Amino acid sequence: MNILILGSGGREHAFALKIADSKLTDKLYVAPGNSGTQEIATNIPININDFEQVKKKSLELGISMIIVGPEDPLVNGIHDFFAKDKETNSITIIGPKQNAASLEGSKDFAKKFLVRHKIPTARYATFTRENIKEGFKFLKTLTPPYVLKADGLAAGKGVLIIDSFDDAKSQLTEMLVGEKFGIASSKVVIEEFLDGIELSCFVLTDGVNYKVLPTAKDYKRIGEGDTGLNTGGMGAISPVPFANKTLLNKIEQNIIIPTIEGLKKDNIEYQGFIFIGLINVNNNPKVIEYNVRMGDPETEVVLPRIQNDFVEIFQSFKNKTLDKIELNIDHRSAATVVLVSGGYPSSYNKGIKITGIDHVVDSTVYHAGAIREKENIYTNGGRVLAITSFGNNFQQALKNSYNSASKINFKGKYYRKDLGFDL
Repeated sequence: MNILILGSGGREHAFALKIADSKLTDKLYVAPGNSGTQEIATNIPININDFEQVKKKSLELGISMIIVGPEDPLVNGIHDFFAKDKETNSITIIGPKQNAASLEGSKDFAKKFLVRHKIPTARYATFTRENIKEGFKFLKTLTPPYVLKADGLAAGKGVLIIDSFDDAKSQLTEMLVGEKFGIASSKVVIEEFLDGIELSCFVLTDGVNYKVLPTAKDYKRIGEGDTGLNTGGMGAISPVPFANKTLLNKIEQNIIIPTIEGLKKDNIEYQGFIFIGLINVNNNPKVIEYNVRMGDPETEVVLPRIQNDFVEIFQSFKNKTLDKIELNIDHRSAATVVLVSGGYPSSYNKGIKITGIDHVVDSTVYHAGAIREKENIYTNGGRVLAITSFGNNFQQALKNSYNSASKINFKGKYYRKDLGFDL
């Protein structure tokens, strides 16, 4: 079959490598793709939020399956668009419909879902500019630090953790009245701060059945020791060393099953990946957030450990037979180190030549913010490359990735050298 992947990051390159390996794949396309996907698929330079354009290309190329990488097209309703159209409703879309995508598209929607289905999460309340004074009162009921979240999508920048009450009050005003994150912060969720260690859990569902994928832990801060600004992700490790059988059982019984059953009870059609951001508070997992797609760079450590044919897995969605598939997971640890442009996540230069990728032999180099021009590869984004390696434990996997990272060069290259410091 002919398959289209939407997106241009390391996550999409990781999916492309898996899909290209499938015996069921005839032709593989990635829109818009990057220098890595270009080596194994055909890149299509289209706007993935222009659904008419995506439809036109899909019909032209005889696409049977579309794998949606990033959240924007899902929150904007790409699945609904294809399902309602007679010309495209036979195309399998890997990703939920718009209502289900609200689990990521609206923090308030997600928190109401969690509370309704008695899934452990932080105490919260939601406010608009009309009841901002109630927001100030709610802040007083909390102990610092204070957690403020823009309700809508804010490109990963909409969550603030603030130490002082006055600053929290000021930032709440900035978000609601000053439109700090635009329409995304027209509503703000204020949460109690949970103290613990974070991890990510990934679930794949066909709408009836589910499979739990390997756990991962990512590192969001730009600086070592988890300091500085938040980024899209500086690296990841899988499996999470502290996620023992007891904790994994609590996650499945108290969070995953109630999530899947809650979707059914609410008549929310869900087909695709559910990313559950968790925090482990005294061995009790609580939900921080839902994402409605795979994370990045977590995809680059989770997918390599799954040895199944991914197209075969996705095909099971048609007849709701995901339960018939046995996942084959590599027992080794995987670790990803992300190489970023100098200055990221603030301003950075693009178009810088990258050398040394061909010297890497013991790791997989996933391209993200990178493009090919003739014989050379150049930087084209903040997060440029993600390097993934295996090892018998996460320390060995990291050592292998760091060794490979040292062989790649571009002016301003930066990566964190302390991943796993908290494990």
